[in-house]
Amino acid sequence: MEITDSAFILFAAFAGLILLFIFLYFVPVNLWITAIFANVRVSIGELIGMRIRKVPPSVIVNSLITATKAGLDLTTNELETHYLAGGNVPNVIRALISADKANIKLSFKQATAIDLAGRDVFEAVQISVNPKVINTPNVAAVAADGIQLIAKARVTVRANIAQLVGGAGEDTILARVGEGIVTSIGSAQNHKSVLENPDKISKLVLERGLDAGTAFEILSIDIADIDVGTNIGAKLQIDQASADLKVAEAKAEERRAMAVALEQEMKAKAVEMRAKVIEAEAEVPKAISDAFRAGKLGVMDYYRMENIKSDTDMRSSIAGTDTGSSSTESGKSTKGGEKK
Repeated sequence: MEITDSAFILFAAFAGLILLFIFLYFVPVNLWITAIFANVRVSIGELIGMRIRKVPPSVIVNSLITATKAGLDLTTNELETHYLAGGNVPNVIRALISADKANIKLSFKQATAIDLAGRDVFEAVQISVNPKVINTPNVAAVAADGIQLIAKARVTVRANIAQLVGGAGEDTILARVGEGIVTSIGSAQNHKSVLENPDKISKLVLERGLDAGTAFEILSIDIADIDVGTNIGAKLQIDQASADLKVAEAKAEERRAMAVALEQEMKAKAVEMRAKVIEAEAEVPKAISDAFRAGKLGVMDYYRMENIKSDTDMRSSIAGTDTGSSSTESGKSTKGGEKK
């Protein structure tokens, strides 16, 4: 009987301990006491509701205590709503306190909207208090005289709280500043004027209002370094001259090919005309034979003609020409025909 009573006592003590832990989990008495001593009104029912809604009471209560001590008028419902929306409650409280101490207008609604937009609202407030310096990459531009300049700038920006939601980020600032540098260098008459007065670039870029629609306000643009690059104008002229030379060579080759083709065509025509001459000369013996048959050509006339041809061939051979060879051959063929 005594063993049964002791076991029951141990079981009751263990169950009571479990119930105590469950009670302290759902009813964080220590937080409630801390809130009371910090003059923050938080009821036990609100703490139990936070546990049921899976909201950590320590985050809400500690953030509310911090805000109250800093003079901010916030409620547990506002903080709990922001937490359930996926926001970072302690970061928002730090940002509100920092903005209040720096006399920067930032409401709880703006802070929560910035935080839910994915931006670090506390860092934005810090940039508003302490401006940030952004180093641009090397920007290459060509002046009017064809000389390339490579510039690097430092952009000092301050966060624009009103434009943090929906405003463009640092990449847009860098792109606009780079575009402004290229435009400013390109409008210069020569690269020497840019090297002498690099502050002209800063002034021209600042006058363009590059921070419009961005989450930052540009305070200053300082040219950190300018280096002289290649002579783009001379390079382009060399490339153009090389291209013109290739075009001229192509046209010359075209003309040469046309001349060769014309020469071959003329040779073919000469051969054709020579064939026609040979064909015409072949008709002469036939005509002489027809004259003999018709009685229009006598024997003496034929001998006189042959003597003239022989004399002509002799003179041509002495002179070194060979014009009478065809006549001689035709004459020989005629004599052979006559003997027949």
